[in-house]
Amino acid sequence: MLFRLLRPALFCLESEWAHRLAIEGLKFMPRRPPAAPGTLSIDVAGIVFPNPVGVAAGFDKDAEVPDALLGLGFGFAEVGSITPIPQSGNPKPRLFRLSEDRAVINRMGFNNGGGEAALERLAQRKGRPGVLGINIGANKDSADRIGDYAIMTRLMAPHASYLAVNISSPNTPGLRTLQDEAALTELLDAVLAARDEAMPEGAPPVFLKVAPDLEPADIDAIARIALEKRLGALIVSNTTVSRPALRSRHAGEVGGLSGAPLRLLALQRVRDFRKATGGAIPLVGVGGIASAEDSWERIKAGASLVQIYSAMVYEGPTLGARIVRGLERLMRREGFASIAEAIGSE
Repeated sequence: MLFRLLRPALFCLESEWAHRLAIEGLKFMPRRPPAAPGTLSIDVAGIVFPNPVGVAAGFDKDAEVPDALLGLGFGFAEVGSITPIPQSGNPKPRLFRLSEDRAVINRMGFNNGGGEAALERLAQRKGRPGVLGINIGANKDSADRIGDYAIMTRLMAPHASYLAVNISSPNTPGLRTLQDEAALTELLDAVLAARDEAMPEGAPPVFLKVAPDLEPADIDAIARIALEKRLGALIVSNTTVSRPALRSRHAGEVGGLSGAPLRLLALQRVRDFRKATGGAIPLVGVGGIASAEDSWERIKAGASLVQIYSAMVYEGPTLGARIVRGLERLMRREGFASIAEAIGSE
């Protein structure tokens, strides 16, 4: 209710300022414990998620408010993308609300304060409860992007419930070429070696975040490599460079499109990766999820977990808790005893 009252004023602010205000507001929230495991809890890659609804990377780029997000009822939070060296990202303006389409276009470009600054904050919360994913990336001007991922893996592995390797942002030129078969194999070998070097015991699983704009052959190759490397999960998917019919005046902006127009494409990619992997690797459904019904649809298509971000621009920070309550109702209504039973049941 409060967000609905504040939304008109927030929408008068430039999008990036409004996002900064949201982060600062979360810093002053009373500390609440993370969600406790209940009827929606699920084990993915050896991690017990108290519920399957998480915050996607991009909201808390610098790991400033992970505990505040977990206190809102999310089953997990993913911070980042974080790069080794601080970078300012692309020129502003670079974040656009498409209100008529309930969508967002961004071309942020991995703007963040760098690995060392994030590490200081993460070290301060070490030992606190809650499932925390850390999304890692490479610097735009790096001469060795695979080396960047290895550096970030060594830095972040001790502080992560899981590591998310982001090679699918459309806003860092050339980054998506790391999804090619040979490059992806080399990258994952480097990441897994760095992880095991940093943590010979109790190392976090590695998740891979992929783009929705993939050809069938790309999907098959990524699925095969993910299985060979025994990844913890695939995060399906990032923003899209495609442009379905949009009504907003910002429709022509360059960048990644997220929100409601991405829903059907991202849903189909979950189905595609479910088929390509034979259900042998967990999937995290992302893109266009704005309700319990959207989340349930993604779970029944094959996702073990879901993440939201853009929908919170329009629905506010309590959306995650509302989705969790709705999923409990849907699971009971359809006669499933657990989320795990419903995965891929369509």
